Amino acid sequence: MSTKRLNRGSAWAKNSQGARSNVAGRAMKEDKAFNLAKQDAFDLAHGFAPLQEEDGAQIGWLLNACNTSRTVENVERSGVELYFLAQDGSSFKSTVIYSPYFYIGATPKRLGEALAFCQRTLVSTLLSASIVQMEDLDMPNHLSGTKAQYIKLVFRTVSDLVEAKQVLQPIVNRNKQQLKNQEAYASGESLNDAESITDIREYDVPYLMRVAIDLGIRIGAWYTVEVIQNVTKVTRIMDMVDKAEPIVLAFDIECTKAPLKFPDAATDQIYMISYMADRQGYLIVNREFVSRDIEDFEYTPSKEYEGPFECYNASNEKELLRRFFDHVAEINPHIFVTYNGDFFDWPFVETRASFHGINMANEIGISKDRNGEYRGKCAVHMDAFCWVKRDSYLPQGSQGLKAVTKYKLGYDPVEVDPEDMTTLAMNEPLKIASYSVSDAVATFYLYDKYVHLFVFSLCTIIPLGSEDVLRKGSGTLCEALLMVEAYEGNIICPNKQTSTALGTTYEGHIVDSETYIGGHVECLESGVFRADLEYQFNVTPSAFDMLIKHIDRDLTFALEVELDIPRHHIVNYNEVRRSIVEGLEMLRDKPNRMEKPSIYHLDVAAMYPNIILTNRLQPCAMVEPTDCAACIHSTTCMSS
Repeated sequence: MSTKRLNRGSAWAKNSQGARSNVAGRAMKEDKAFNLAKQDAFDLAHGFAPLQEEDGAQIGWLLNACNTSRTVENVERSGVELYFLAQDGSSFKSTVIYSPYFYIGATPKRLGEALAFCQRTLVSTLLSASIVQMEDLDMPNHLSGTKAQYIKLVFRTVSDLVEAKQVLQPIVNRNKQQLKNQEAYASGESLNDAESITDIREYDVPYLMRVAIDLGIRIGAWYTVEVIQNVTKVTRIMDMVDKAEPIVLAFDIECTKAPLKFPDAATDQIYMISYMADRQGYLIVNREFVSRDIEDFEYTPSKEYEGPFECYNASNEKELLRRFFDHVAEINPHIFVTYNGDFFDWPFVETRASFHGINMANEIGISKDRNGEYRGKCAVHMDAFCWVKRDSYLPQGSQGLKAVTKYKLGYDPVEVDPEDMTTLAMNEPLKIASYSVSDAVATFYLYDKYVHLFVFSLCTIIPLGSEDVLRKGSGTLCEALLMVEAYEGNIICPNKQTSTALGTTYEGHIVDSETYIGGHVECLESGVFRADLEYQFNVTPSAFDMLIKHIDRDLTFALEVELDIPRHHIVNYNEVRRSIVEGLEMLRDKPNRMEKPSIYHLDVAAMYPNIILTNRLQPCAMVEPTDCAACIHSTTCMSS
């Protein structure tokens, strides 16, 4: 390391007027401080008071975590706001301050010069810089224990990190290109300090994920939380595995629309809002479009899906929205549930509320983020449609709420032609009321039965917020798990692979995109089959013996696990069992048969991407013969 260059960097920092003004950090901007104070007031009004040192240690279940900023010793610092539910039903929040960082790679002989360059160039944003040793899977012979040296750059805020990344990224890109084009760089000789920087790593890790990975914080787990000398200490309680019981509110809206057109929030209005909170239903009716008052009623499609509904008849849309927001504030839910609410219910409600001079975000804390998704802080928004698309394995044509209700909840919901809904509101208001609440009931129980435990269980191992665990693709979730293992193993994460120029085809045309090449699905027999023609079948008798042997186990599983029906409640169990065994014995005793087939469609679309997921997420695991030749284990490795 070059001490002279380090001193030069320090001298520059000491004497530079611009650096001197920001070297101790920057104060928070007034508008940002105002918005944070506004959010703190909202959280306090909804039961999430900040934990104080005099409160002592508290036990809480982590509901949500959000990026935030706080002023520490007159300097802005990035942190994460943690929202907890206590065992007694109360709630609180606490802020963990954590410095974001990324890594810089440099030519080994000029690591000190690269460090000095970063200290000089980033003096106004940099909190600290140090040289660290890490496992680098891109290094030849990394299994020998040889570690790579990287420069760790630590910042006070995410904004400072982004600013530094914008300074260094063009330098890295330029140096990489020069390394490719000039053989002189292969020896590690550089013309100046900036040209020593060859790589930048982990700069794109989301801040919330960074904190969750480094501090071991996971949504959906129990923690002991205490504030000691203004520093929040969060300790996970591993033996508490039962989930807390947050208040869940699922809602659905019905709105007017022009014939043969989709509802337009600019001109159409909401005439019904139905919602359920903790299995109690509510219906708010806009009497401008509904011909009569709706009395309290019950919609219970199945014994296990109870739906008692209290009704409120509003005179117009503004009163309907005002009643909804006021009641939501009274219920104070921790989780909002919708079905495709990100792209219909929330935008429509927000637009109509704004039309009447009501700010939805100020009322209930849900607002649209930069990705067009509606999220909250002290209350989260879970769009059940995201679970259906990613995790239900239902075909794309069966992902509407009515179809999902039929397949997953096991009953036929109320269905009304969209073109008839506005007319029915005037002519048959009770029918349209039943239709409206049926969607709220289906959304609530779909979330309660399938989504809630699934998502919050995943949250206990994946370092993301609950809304991200629900919405992100399986590749992102797997990548997050890999990053956890990399951090625990002191492994520097490789940068995400980006598409490069694909060149030209044999006819000279530029390739715009390229699909995965080389994969195929094995099939026992391919062709066109018909259920009304006989085919030759040659079956294996021993397979039927195995099925007969395990008949009771399989039937018990189907009854008690899949259908939730105790086996002893089945009065004709022995009769059904006997008929199944006889059918299996008949197939076993005559393995060569000519019969009409039963045709099943197995959709491999969901399975196929998972086959290539590992190679896509871990391209560094794909090695060449030259990598194997450089490895210390090349002579004993079984794969070679």
